[in-house]
Amino acid sequence: MTTIDYYFTPTSPWSWLGHERFAAIAKKHGARVQAKPVDYGVIFPQSGGLPLAKRAPQRQAYRLQELARWTVLLGVPLNVKPKYFPADPTGAACLICAAPEDKRMAMAGDFMRAVWADEQNIADTAVQAAIGARHGVTDIGGALALGRALYESNTQEALQRQVFGAPTYAVDDELFWGQDRLDFLDRRLARG
Repeated sequence: MTTIDYYFTPTSPWSWLGHERFAAIAKKHGARVQAKPVDYGVIFPQSGGLPLAKRAPQRQAYRLQELARWTVLLGVPLNVKPKYFPADPTGAACLICAAPEDKRMAMAGDFMRAVWADEQNIADTAVQAAIGARHGVTDIGGALALGRALYESNTQEALQRQVFGAPTYAVDDELFWGQDRLDFLDRRLARG
């Protein structure tokens, strides 16, 4: 069985746009997904990336156009300027890490939907608790503590693998950066 390491942050619109398509591609090929939220606040400075607020105005404007184009093309609900963005993704990421492995993808999708479609603040503990409960994570405090070590470990692993953006899908030593590379991932999985 092929394993795909899925590096993302729940506050990435690109991760949200590709999330369900990625899950369907992995299922089609019988691949195992390891959902690994990572801290891009650590990754960007080491990989040449910039947080959105520090990007040039023309890049910020173009990003909004691209998000609008992709949401129409894919039919994925997305507010290009959500009410609670940017939000601190740390708590949500730690909860995803602490969830049972078979629940992580669904929980990640719920956190992304909360930001990009449902206008919810994923840094709010009530939102975290509600999403956690849907996936069997009820001890939020304990899960946050447990998940933090894995979140940090995922981030270090991503750096070692030269991940620099979200989402990144990794099969063996091959990286696929961006939801717009899912066709290439699909072809790679078809080869076995």
